Amino acid sequence: MRVQPAFLLSIPVFLCLTGCQYLSEIADEVKPRQPQVSTLARELAAPLGMETDAHGQLWITEAGTGRTNDGQLSLVTPQGQVYPVVRGFASAVSPEGAIFGLNHLLLQDGTLYMLHGTEGRLYKFDAASFKPGDAPRQATDLPYEDVGSFVKAYDFAEDTGETDLFNLTAGPEGDLYILDAGANAIIRRKSTTGALSVFATVPAVKTTLPGFPVVEAVPTGIVYDGRQFLVATFTGFPFPKEQAVIYAVDVQGNFSVFQTGLSTLTDIELAIDRRPVVVEYGTWTGETFAENSGRVVRSTRQRNTPLLTGLNFPNSIERGGLNTYYVAQTFAGTIQKVSF
Repeated sequence: MRVQPAFLLSIPVFLCLTGCQYLSEIADEVKPRQPQVSTLARELAAPLGMETDAHGQLWITEAGTGRTNDGQLSLVTPQGQVYPVVRGFASAVSPEGAIFGLNHLLLQDGTLYMLHGTEGRLYKFDAASFKPGDAPRQATDLPYEDVGSFVKAYDFAEDTGETDLFNLTAGPEGDLYILDAGANAIIRRKSTTGALSVFATVPAVKTTLPGFPVVEAVPTGIVYDGRQFLVATFTGFPFPKEQAVIYAVDVQGNFSVFQTGLSTLTDIELAIDRRPVVVEYGTWTGETFAENSGRVVRSTRQRNTPLLTGLNFPNSIERGGLNTYYVAQTFAGTIQKVSF
């Protein structure tokens, strides 16, 4: 059994450039401060992907209800006002109640790149063309690239026969690196030509569970820290507790384990010190995922440090300041603002 996750400045910058590693090592030894949590937006239709812009606005993909084509791109102001930007994206629901549609997005050079898992499309939208209060556009009017067909046609050594374009990041030379959670692969898109290639396949995760020596990685999050990629894994059934892996991937596509001891990772973000902060979806009970068992965790090569607990099925995280993050709780339809 496998799982599809779409359910599913100057002084601080100077200090970071000159001593981030040293400050990080100190921070690892200090108990995290009590987080300040507030709700920025609510009543969203399965929010998942989030991107902040230079104005402090938050661009959000909503997968929809699964009952009609009501997926959309929305804009949330720093004051919490929500504006629909693009409507009419396909939305579907599985028998288990998981919503499939728009996944993550990336803002690069003024263009929003949005992944649609079931369609296998990379949509593009000019962020500067929309101002709060403008009439929303229609998804059918947006240009897109068919990445899913490339993935399905590729002859992987361990071929799942599936595709679910889930997350993406910008890497060297501005190329896009697209994480396919169905194929367990990283797809590279050249910035100059749009040409696609398979950059790497994500290895299975080793476990200590009897009868499950390995499980599918089900990669869900990817970031580039300036010298390597970090890839977070959800892990497939039976979703082994504390055995999800963060992989480090060099620019040649070679994998190594950055950290383990985590559970059901749904996203990864870089803190100001370029160290990863990850989101855990929740604890598998053997029959379902326990409510309010999600967490935000700071991860280094030395240890995992919980920053926030008691989250209800969190699916993504986005940094919006030095120590401010946004967390999307898809089923609750909320965006939490968290300051550490």
